[in-house]
Amino acid sequence: MPNGQLCIVLGASGFIGSRLCEVMGAKISNLKAFGRSPLYPSAFSQCRWIEGNFSDINQVTNAIAGCDTVIHLVNATTPASANLNRVTDLEANVISTLNLLDVCVSSGVKKIVFISSGGTVYGVPSVVPTPETAENDPITAYGVSKLIIEKYLFLYRHLYGLDYTILRVANPYGPYQTNKKNQGVIAAFLRNAIHDEPISVWGDGSVVRDYIFIDDVVSAIELAVLNGGDKKIFNIGSGRGLSVNEIILTLESVVGKKIEVNYMPGRNMDVPISVLDIAQAAEVLRWTPKVEFSQGIQDTFEWVKSSGL
Repeated sequence: MPNGQLCIVLGASGFIGSRLCEVMGAKISNLKAFGRSPLYPSAFSQCRWIEGNFSDINQVTNAIAGCDTVIHLVNATTPASANLNRVTDLEANVISTLNLLDVCVSSGVKKIVFISSGGTVYGVPSVVPTPETAENDPITAYGVSKLIIEKYLFLYRHLYGLDYTILRVANPYGPYQTNKKNQGVIAAFLRNAIHDEPISVWGDGSVVRDYIFIDDVVSAIELAVLNGGDKKIFNIGSGRGLSVNEIILTLESVVGKKIEVNYMPGRNMDVPISVLDIAQAAEVLRWTPKVEFSQGIQDTFEWVKSSGL
């Protein structure tokens, strides 16, 4: 952060927020973290922790007072839960974010970094790897909400000059991911493998996704804070796809044993393949992923074992 500027992370107690605050807190003195009670308080030892609920606009208003930059990580639903209750998803994510944007304008916030979804906003991709210019036809309410928020960020910049950068993050994994919200297949698979429990796979395991290690996501967010150019939307992923079956084979080699798999009927919310084109982030943000998948899995495995999950 530029000297003297104050930054706040909203949704700090989650997976990405915990690691982000741990890393950024060690680098800058002016960092506030806002969220519900964290599972890992030590991650916020060098931040000013503010406990609160994103849906309470008064709490949000007090939290962002004096801040120049807001990093918006709040994600109140999952792709599965959003489809089940679309009104709740809209209220929890879109309406609450609109309230946040109004407060940002009235409070003098200069910049918002929003974490969107590279895995859902494109729907069934028209091209793979998928660039930021591809069509946006989400097939989940979760993706629709992310896309609506993106459009409102554009609107608020046009109307009020509120700057923003959007990161369409692929499928992050790594330390601090706990699968508490039924997200994160790698965290769930590792936990089950360690405890000799079977894993459940939707479909035949051929679904392909782009997986990105958490520390690479954190470095992208740090660079997004500094981005002041005309390009506002960036894909953040590894740029390569892995099927669920390939992931299982990698996990078996790391944990050193066979993993029992229960294959279940596929879901209509799961696109067959999702891999992001990350060339724009490399060109504009000067960001590229550093952690190879095998190393990221090993690091995640060590963390899961040490955390006692």
